[in-house]
Amino acid sequence: MKKIVFTGVLSFLVVFSFGQKKSVSAAKNELKNTPPNITEARNQIKGALTDPETANDAETWFVAGQVENKQFDDQRALEILGKKPDEAVMYGALQNTLPYFLKAADLDQVPDAKGKIKPRFTKDIRANVRANRPFYINAGLFAYEKKDYKQAYEDFKLYGDIPDLDLFKGEKWDLPPVDTTDLQIRYYAGLAASLIPDHQAAINMFSGIINKGYTQNAVFKESDVYQRLSYEYNQVKDSTNFERVIKEGFTKFPGDEYYVSNLINLSINSGKFSEAIDYLNKAIAQHPEDAQLYDVLGQVYEADKNTDDALKYMKKASDMDPNNADFLSHIGRVYFNLGVEKRKAADDISDAAQSKEVSGQALDYFKQSMPYWEKVFQMDPKNTGAIFALRSIYYNLSMNDKYEKMDALYNSSEK
Repeated sequence: MKKIVFTGVLSFLVVFSFGQKKSVSAAKNELKNTPPNITEARNQIKGALTDPETANDAETWFVAGQVENKQFDDQRALEILGKKPDEAVMYGALQNTLPYFLKAADLDQVPDAKGKIKPRFTKDIRANVRANRPFYINAGLFAYEKKDYKQAYEDFKLYGDIPDLDLFKGEKWDLPPVDTTDLQIRYYAGLAASLIPDHQAAINMFSGIINKGYTQNAVFKESDVYQRLSYEYNQVKDSTNFERVIKEGFTKFPGDEYYVSNLINLSINSGKFSEAIDYLNKAIAQHPEDAQLYDVLGQVYEADKNTDDALKYMKKASDMDPNNADFLSHIGRVYFNLGVEKRKAADDISDAAQSKEVSGQALDYFKQSMPYWEKVFQMDPKNTGAIFALRSIYYNLSMNDKYEKMDALYNSSEK
């Protein structure tokens, strides 16, 4: 009885496996129809992908890839004819194609019973994947517009990764030494990864662009890559790499406000003023015509409580660019803060004569601050910093008419 049951099960398995092999053939034949029924072909191949007898056959996976590729080609044909394709269907099929083809290619390298490797499908698989590669860009853009950033990232990344797949080991792609299209798409992949958000994936993308080399193109600036990379490091709280990228960016793009402001913040927050000063001096030696570098150096000295050198370099910057409102504001701020400090010190001195002397020093600083803030105000009458500073300066200097005007402006800006 046991023998009969065992034989029955064996017979069932043989029939079932034979049925799955027939399903592979049926799916192949369905693709020859005009038009093919893709749903039917998918259903036919589905069981063969998991059946032990057919799941390890390269042809099974190759046919599964062909089914998806046919769906993609048919939709793309509509686009070529000027008709509206179903982009979700088209790009969904494209995304399904590659995993099947890669599995088929792996199985195609398995030695036969005699230990020989005789690939049957690899050549066709390579041709299909090569032909499909450019369309991963379109697929990524479609997903990005739909705010499916994970899929967009995967599509953009695949465009760059395909030439490096094991499938193409030893194959030539005739790519330029620096492929600007590849860099552009990797940049898009980084942006998409950041929005997932997958900040480590974004770091990998932007780092890859820098490591591969850079050629100027119309899509993004080199400085943008460094900015994005520093941002991603900041998101994962990697302060060491954040600082490294900021400093690299500052060296390469010394006049870029993003790196300038971040370098100031890094130096102030870490208290590494001498390091920042050395760094800025090196940048000035390379770019002595850049006024902003002198202004930044002045701000670092200001943060380090060295007001003499702060004013020296801020005035140097302002001499180079006399109509720069920021430079004027910084000089005015240094004098103004000195005046405030002296005013507070005078209030704390009990000796009347000494207090009066220190008060006089405070007024001198306010007087020196005034012309800088007045020029800023002339350039921009809505500048709230200038309004606040001048209101306080005029009050301390007993310039009542001007004080009342600034007070009115100050109060109106507060509403």
